[in-house]
Amino acid sequence: FSSRAGRGRGGGVFFRCGGPGAAPQGGAAAAGNVKYQQLCASCHGATGKGDGPAAKVLNPKPRNHTDAEYMKTISDEYIAKITKLGGVAVGKSPLMPPWGGVLSDADVQNLVAFMRSLAK
Repeated sequence: FSSRAGRGRGGGVFFRCGGPGAAPQGGAAAAGNVKYQQLCASCHGATGKGDGPAAKVLNPKPRNHTDAEYMKTISDEYIAKITKLGGVAVGKSPLMPPWGGVLSDADVQNLVAFMRSLAK
């Protein structure tokens, strides 16, 4: 669970809270879908079920992003980290490439928002 405090335009304090099932700060699922189709769908599938064309030859199989039970157990920060740094960085498959050199922080937030939308 994470939270951030800030000051609104009128000087009031506001808080943003996020947890494992929370939507990322500022992520736009529609924009995330565009990047997902470009970079992720070949392994994870166009609908996120882990059934993309490349999945047939991968071991372990790509994560099913529509699995709501699993997706509830991971934070937005974890999704962002594995997206930016790749599977090895979080003790997962080396077949998951790091996309940090290709994606902006906004792109990553949008991807997280899209992945969250798949698990509903």
